Amino acid sequence: MSTYHFIEPLDLLFLRGNKLFGAAGSYGESQVPPWPSVAAGAVRSSILLHDKVDLKAFSKGKVTHHELGTPTNPGSFRVTDFRLARRTDGNIEAFYPMPVDLVVSEKESGEVTVSRLTPSKAPEGVSSSFSLAKLPLLVEPERCKPSSSYWVKEAGWWCYLEGKVPQADELIKTDALWKMQERTGIALDGQRGAVKEGHLFTVQGVAFAEHVGFLLATSGVKVSSSHLRFGGDGRGAELTAEVDFASPLPDYKKMLRDKRCRVVLTSPGLFEHGWRLPGMAEDGAFELRGVKGTVCSAALSRSEVVSGWDLAKGCPKTALRSAGIGSVYWLENLEATPEALAGLLQQGLWDEKVDLARQAEGFNRFQFAIYEGKK
Repeated sequence: MSTYHFIEPLDLLFLRGNKLFGAAGSYGESQVPPWPSVAAGAVRSSILLHDKVDLKAFSKGKVTHHELGTPTNPGSFRVTDFRLARRTDGNIEAFYPMPVDLVVSEKESGEVTVSRLTPSKAPEGVSSSFSLAKLPLLVEPERCKPSSSYWVKEAGWWCYLEGKVPQADELIKTDALWKMQERTGIALDGQRGAVKEGHLFTVQGVAFAEHVGFLLATSGVKVSSSHLRFGGDGRGAELTAEVDFASPLPDYKKMLRDKRCRVVLTSPGLFEHGWRLPGMAEDGAFELRGVKGTVCSAALSRSEVVSGWDLAKGCPKTALRSAGIGSVYWLENLEATPEALAGLLQQGLWDEKVDLARQAEGFNRFQFAIYEGKK
């Protein structure tokens, strides 16, 4: 069982990604949403301080925490969900990045429409290098320019998981959630305790709208309300230990009755074979933790390289290419039990080669969704 928490920024946040930063004149970009490892690290640090654990001894593996384990052998702690949210009068509303199989278009009249990609066999005479049986195609009566400036509200997300297309009023524009602000600084010489001449740099800060922050779900650990050091430069954020939030429950019966479903990534997917799911062969055959089927099509968001800084070792974490949040995989010929589907959802998309540290940080998380359309 997961417990939900709300993290509210108290200041501008620097949520830097994986681009090189530090040279004179460099520009540090921020990314929203940040990797779930950002929240995992902030919460683990808070727990260690609360429990008065010797941080140096813990980083060297000389001390084992009863819930966090050690840096190399994580304990029961897991991040199971992490996304943007807003708290209003005690109620939490989550916001979701636009899944890749949804296309939002803005017409000249200002009308906003939402269309859906549909897996279809290539028309006769059309060939491609796509390795799966069907292409994710968008059929529209007229050409429109897609917009990437929208997120899905919670009501729209529930609608999406049920196999429907969210309406325009179930979307929210990015600038209603946060805005970017630039800050200029100068590098410091750690040995002299003085500034480095000519080493100016610029960073992007994320200014979240009022009461907008992050919804975090954890399991295997007791989290207390506290102040966090969050993101670059350890900017302040406030953690509320427990909040009421109902996560959407997949309709397993309908998926098994239809023998098909969609898998939608809700965190970056660190997969051994690039974009392919664990347990998925080149031809789309899929089998993982008691769930069998055929991946007939896939629509992927832009890949990124995930790394981070390992505080315990004092060096960068291994850089891994990931399948992006919002990537969608269509499964047909589905064979499973409700228990197997629930177990896979709980564990995440990991096979026997599970990276326990990355699993604890919340990577490879997904959600099942109904797969509507022609069979």
